[in-house]
Amino acid sequence: MKTVNLALTAAVLTALGSAAANAGPVAAQPGKDKCYGISLAGKNDCKAGAGTSCAGTSRVAYQGDAWKYVAKGTCAKIKTPKGLGSLTPKR
Repeated sequence: MKTVNLALTAAVLTALGSAAANAGPVAAQPGKDKCYGISLAGKNDCKAGAGTSCAGTSRVAYQGDAWKYVAKGTCAKIKTPKGLGSLTPKR
């Protein structure tokens, strides 16, 4: 029984460590713009305000301080239920 508990604990800790390692910044993408306020919850490329670390950590869809890379020149044309995308963080 003790061996099973140790193995289960080790598996859980390994999974949590892998998830934390994947939450880093997305590599810079020349030729693309950072567009704020357009990403769905957990789908941002980086910067998601207090309580979040980076990529994939936004907690709310269309969060104003979370951004996603988009083709250059298209950000302000992207419509969401909370308005258009922005090249600067939204409140």
